[in-house]
Amino acid sequence: MEEHSLNSSFREKLIEHLFVGELLKFSWINQDFSLEVSKPEVDNSGYDLIVESQGVIRHIQLKSAFVGAKTSRQNVNVALSAKQSGCIVWVYFDQGNLKLGPFLFFGNMPGEPLSDLTEFKIARHTKGDAKGYKAERPNIRTINKGKFKHYETIKELYDALFLK
Repeated sequence: MEEHSLNSSFREKLIEHLFVGELLKFSWINQDFSLEVSKPEVDNSGYDLIVESQGVIRHIQLKSAFVGAKTSRQNVNVALSAKQSGCIVWVYFDQGNLKLGPFLFFGNMPGEPLSDLTEFKIARHTKGDAKGYKAERPNIRTINKGKFKHYETIKELYDALFLK
């Protein structure tokens, strides 16, 4: 669907709002009512959302792709490693109805810092300079899809985010 590439920033915000809504809905249905969501004013520390439930704080970098996409890796800011319980959530969605799932997760147990990202390959700029050279991005690392844990439901992801 062409609109997904032409309106990617719109889609990115939409998926973020749907994701937050799913987390809040799960908290509500389970009568937890403790989930809090915050957003940074600037995006220079590698995370898009701060979520907290039952004393567990997670700094989340959110990634998205449509079901069936060929994307096999994600670029991640190394600054995320310095944030409390930093993690990456890769949300898949149906292009037709925007239903979310499955979810891929890269992170550690609640309360534990993210593993050192410097072990991963340094990312390169997607566009080359005048000579076609794609410079390295020293603060960005590439993580392959195989390093992420796969969760089918928001419940499974919620448990991974908040249950010790």
